[in-house]
Amino acid sequence: MQNPTGSRLVFLLAASSLCAQSGPGEAHAILASKCLSCHGAAKMSGLDLRDRASALRGGNRGAAVVPGDPDKSLLYQAVERSGPLKMPPTGAALTPAELRVISDWIRAGAPFDAVAKDPAPAWWSFRKPVRPPIPAASTHPVDAFVLAKLRDKGLQPAAEADKRTLVRRAYLDLTGLPPTPGQADAFVNNASPDAYTKLIDHLLESPRYGERWGRYWLDLVRYADTAGFETDHFYVNAWRYRDYVIKAFNDDKPYDTFLREQVAADEIWPTNMDLEGTLKLPKEKAENVSRRIGTSLFTLGSFPIEYTYYGDQYRTEWQADAVDTIGSAFLGLSVACARCHDHKFDPVSQRDYYRMAALFAGSVEREIPLGSLFDVQTASRNFPLLAQAQAYRRMAGRGRDPELLRKLGEAYLRAPERYPTANVLAHEEEVPDTHILQKGDWRARGDKVEPGFPAALNTGPPIVEPKGFLFVPRRRKALAEWLTSPDHPLVSRVMVNRIWQGHFGEGIVRTPNDFGRQGDPPTHPELLDWLATEFAAQRYSIKQMHRLIMSSAAYRASSNGHPESMKKDPENRYFSRMNRRRLDGDVIRDSILFAAGTLNLKMGGVGIIPALSKEEMLAARMPNLWPANPDPAEHNRRSIYLQMKRSLTLPMLQIFDAPDPASSCARRERSTVAPQALALLNSEFTAAQSAAFAAHVKKAAHEPDKFVDTAWRIALGRDPEAAERATAVEYLRRNSPESLCLLIFNLNEFVYAD
Repeated sequence: MQNPTGSRLVFLLAASSLCAQSGPGEAHAILASKCLSCHGAAKMSGLDLRDRASALRGGNRGAAVVPGDPDKSLLYQAVERSGPLKMPPTGAALTPAELRVISDWIRAGAPFDAVAKDPAPAWWSFRKPVRPPIPAASTHPVDAFVLAKLRDKGLQPAAEADKRTLVRRAYLDLTGLPPTPGQADAFVNNASPDAYTKLIDHLLESPRYGERWGRYWLDLVRYADTAGFETDHFYVNAWRYRDYVIKAFNDDKPYDTFLREQVAADEIWPTNMDLEGTLKLPKEKAENVSRRIGTSLFTLGSFPIEYTYYGDQYRTEWQADAVDTIGSAFLGLSVACARCHDHKFDPVSQRDYYRMAALFAGSVEREIPLGSLFDVQTASRNFPLLAQAQAYRRMAGRGRDPELLRKLGEAYLRAPERYPTANVLAHEEEVPDTHILQKGDWRARGDKVEPGFPAALNTGPPIVEPKGFLFVPRRRKALAEWLTSPDHPLVSRVMVNRIWQGHFGEGIVRTPNDFGRQGDPPTHPELLDWLATEFAAQRYSIKQMHRLIMSSAAYRASSNGHPESMKKDPENRYFSRMNRRRLDGDVIRDSILFAAGTLNLKMGGVGIIPALSKEEMLAARMPNLWPANPDPAEHNRRSIYLQMKRSLTLPMLQIFDAPDPASSCARRERSTVAPQALALLNSEFTAAQSAAFAAHVKKAAHEPDKFVDTAWRIALGRDPEAAERATAVEYLRRNSPESLCLLIFNLNEFVYAD
C-alpha cells in the first residue's frame, strides 16, 4: 500500500515545480483578459500594457511596473487592491492564484516576449455579434431562445392571450391607438390561420405606425421645438425633422441608411440645386435634399442663448451635444462621462471623446431652401406685396381705424408665404482645431487631437485629410460609415434591443442607453446576438423585426403568468409572460381623443400650440409666447404634432411622465401618482372629451343598456360583463352620460395594456 503522506509530498512538489516554471504567457493571458480592454488600444489614463516599454513608462500616474519589485509596482498595487486604485474597476477581482502569477512575473523582470498586441475585447458588448445556433424544440427562433432560458431557470411560459387582448395589444404597440370595435371584431371573428400575420402587416402599413414609432425615436434623440433655459428660443424648422422621422419609419427606411442620413447626408449624397431643363427639381436631387433634413438632428440641442456670446464656447457645447447624442442614441454608451476625464468604468478615454468631437469640427448649422435656385429667385418678385403688408402693419399700430385694419388683412392675404427652408448641417470655410479640454472647460485647452473613434471599439480606417490648404471635410461621412460597418459591435445590438423593449416594456438589456459595465447585462445574450445578426441579414428592416418579434409565442403570451413562475421571477426578467404596462402620456391623450371621436388624423406641419387653462398658463414664463392655434380642430391632433417647448411641457403629458427633452430618453418612466387621477377626473381637457364621447355614443345608442355596451366597445374593445353592465346602467340612472364617459377614461383598463 502506497504511503499517503509520501504521495501528498510528491503532489505538492510537482505543483510547486509547475508554478516555478510558469512563464510570462500566464501573466500575459491575465493582462489580456483583465486589463487590456482599458489599458491597451484605449490607453485609459495614458497607460498601455501591450509592451514592456509602455508598461515601464506608465500613464498619468507614473510607471506601472518596477521590474523585480511587485510591491513598488503600481500595477500590482492596483490589482491587489491594496492602495487607492482598485482594478479591475468592475467585475471580480483577481484571484490569489492570478495575483501570484502577476507578482512572480514582475519579480522575474516583467518580460513581454509573447504578449498579444490586439486581444479580443473583454467586455461582451464591445465584441462583434456572432450568430449563435438556434436551440432546438421550437419552430420559432425567438421562442427557441426564450424557452431554453425558461427551462434553465425552472420557469413555465404563460398561455396565449385571448384574441381581444391580442388585437388591442398589437394596435397600441404599432399605432399607439386602440382598434375600433369593427377592427377588433374583424380579427376576433377571423378563423383563418394567417389572420394574425395579416393584422401585423395591416398595422405596419398604416401611417399611424410611423407616428407611434417615430415618437420613440424623437424621445431618444432629445427632440424639441425650442432650445430650453430662460430664453427658450424657437427652432422654427424643427418640425421638418419630426416629419422626416415619421416618414422614415413609415417607409421602412433601412436603419443603416437612416443613421447615415442623419449623420452625414450632405457629405454622402451631395447635390447642387441647379435645374436641368425642368421647372421642378429632378427626383434624385429632391430625394437628396430630403435626406439632408436628417442632419437637423444636430440643430435641435438644448442650449442657453448665452453660449453664442463666445464662439468657442458655443462650438464646444455644440460638439459635446453631438457626441453625447451619438453615444446615447446610436451606441448605447454613456460617453458623456469622458468629457472631463477618462471614463471611470468603460474603456472610453478623454482623448477618445475629443477625437469624436473633432468629427464635427468644421460642421455648422445652415438654413437652406428646399427648392431650386429658380424657386428662390422667383419668390423675390413678390417682395412688394410683403412690404405693403408690413407698411399697413406699422400704420395700424397708431390706432384702431377699421378701414386700415381691413386693408392690413387684405394685404397679408395677398402677401406670399416664404419659400420652404430647413436647418441642416453644412461646412465652415475653415476647419478649427480640436483640443482636449481640461475638465471639459472650453477655456482650458490641452493637447490637439485628430478626428477618430474610441480605440476599444472597431476603430475603422484612419481619417486621412490634406494639409496646408482649405478643403471640404468628410469627417461625418467617416463617422456614418464607421457606425454602419458590419463589424461594429454595438449599433445593431442597441437598436434591436430598443425594438424588443417597445414590444415588451423592457429590453433584453434593461439599461438601453448603457451597454457598458455599469449597465445591466443581457438576460438573453444569445437571443440578442441572434436578433442583431438577423437585423443585418434582413437589410436592417425595422418592420421585419416587428414581424419577427410579434409572431413569437413570447409576444402573444398572456400577462397572467404561471403562479410559480411569477413567484420565482416577479420582475419577469426572462419573459415567461407579457408585461402589463401603463400607457404613456401621448397614447393616453390620443386614446381619449380617439374614444371621443374628436381625434384629428391630419399629418405633419408646424407644431400645434393647444389652448391651456388659466391655471396652466400660470406655469408659462412668457405666456405671450404660447399663442393657441385659432383652429379648435388643430388642438385635437395626435400628441406627436403638438409643439414641444422645453420650458413648458403640456401639463396633461407632463403628469404622465413626458420625457425631459434636454437629454436622450431611452424609456419613459411609468409612475403612479395622485395628480394623474386628478388630471383624468378634473381637467378641462377630459371634461370636454367626456362630453364629446357621450355625444359620440348617443349617435349609435340611446337606451342605457346599449349606451353602456357601445361605450365599453369603443373605449375598451370588448362588451361589458353582466355585473359591469348592471353597475354602469344603475350609475346612468343617477348621473349623466358625460359622467359615465369620464369614469370610463379613469378605468385602469383604459390606461393599461395587457
